[in-house]
Amino acid sequence: MPAAKDQEQAAASLSLMTSEDAVRQAWRAHRELVKPMNRIGDANVDLIAKGRWTELDPMLQRRVDDLDELLEVAVQGRKAWLQAVAARQVLKQHRDAQDAAEAGNELGRRMVSVGNWSKLQQAQVQLAQSSAQMNVRRAQYAATQAEAALIKTLQLTGMHTAVSLPERLPDLPAQALSSQVLDGRAAAIAAQLPRAEGMRSGANARLARQAYLSSHALAMSAREEVLKVREFITEETVLHYNGMLKSVWDLLGEVSSQSQAVASAIEAQRDFWMAETDLQWVLQGGAPDSFVSLGGSGGGEPAAAAAH
Repeated sequence: MPAAKDQEQAAASLSLMTSEDAVRQAWRAHRELVKPMNRIGDANVDLIAKGRWTELDPMLQRRVDDLDELLEVAVQGRKAWLQAVAARQVLKQHRDAQDAAEAGNELGRRMVSVGNWSKLQQAQVQLAQSSAQMNVRRAQYAATQAEAALIKTLQLTGMHTAVSLPERLPDLPAQALSSQVLDGRAAAIAAQLPRAEGMRSGANARLARQAYLSSHALAMSAREEVLKVREFITEETVLHYNGMLKSVWDLLGEVSSQSQAVASAIEAQRDFWMAETDLQWVLQGGAPDSFVSLGGSGGGEPAAAAAH
C-alpha cells in the first residue's frame, strides 16, 4: 500500500523547477511540433527551451515551417510558469506577515488580560491580524488559479493535480540588453519576413522593447531602492520598539508595509520576465496579443500589439 500511495503522489505532482521544464512539457502536449523540432536540430531546440532566443539564426524563419507555432507554445508555457512561481512566492510573503500579525495579536490579548492594555489598543492589533488574513486568502486564491492555469496550459488537467515549483523567480539580469542589440535583432528578423509582416514586426518590436526596458528599470528600482529603504525603516522600527519608543502596532504596521513592498517587488520581477519573454518572441517575428501591464497585480490595461 505505501508503494502504491507514493506512486499516486508522484503522478499527482509534476516537477517544474525551471521555465525550461515547463516549455518542454508544453511541447510534449503538441505532437505536431516534432517535425519542426527535428528540422531546427537539438542545439536550437535547447536555445528556445532555455530562453536564449536572441542566439537563434533569423534565417530559421524562412527555412522551417511551423516554427511560429513551436515558439508560441514555448511562450505560453514559460509565461504560465512565471505566473505560478510569482503567485506562490507572493503567497509565502503574505503568510509570513500573517504569522507576525498573529503573534502581535496574541501579545495584545496577554497585555489586556494583565491590565496593561485597553480593549481599544487590542482592537487595533486584532484589525491588523484580520487584514493579514485577508491578504493571505487573496494570495492563496491567486496562487491556486495560477497553478491551475499552468496545468491547463500544459494540457495536463486530470493527469496532475499539483506542480512542484522553485521558491522564487529567476534573478534579474544586472543589465538589460542594449537598444543597439535590440534594434539590430529587430532589423535582422524583419528582413526575413514579407514587407507588410516586417512592418508589423517592427511596430511590435518597439512596443516590446519599451515594455522590456521599462519593466527592468522598475524591477531594479523596487529591489535596489524601495526594498532597501523599507528594510532600513523596519530595522529602525524594531530598535525603537525594543527601546520602548515605538508601540507594538507601530511595529506591526511597518511589518505590513514591508510585506507589501516585497510583494510588489516580486510582481515587478515577474513583469520583467514576462516582458522579456514577449521581447524574445517578437524578435523572432512573433505577435503577442498585448504586452505586459506595469502596474503590479492591479495594473492598467496592457498595451495592444500591432494588428496581425
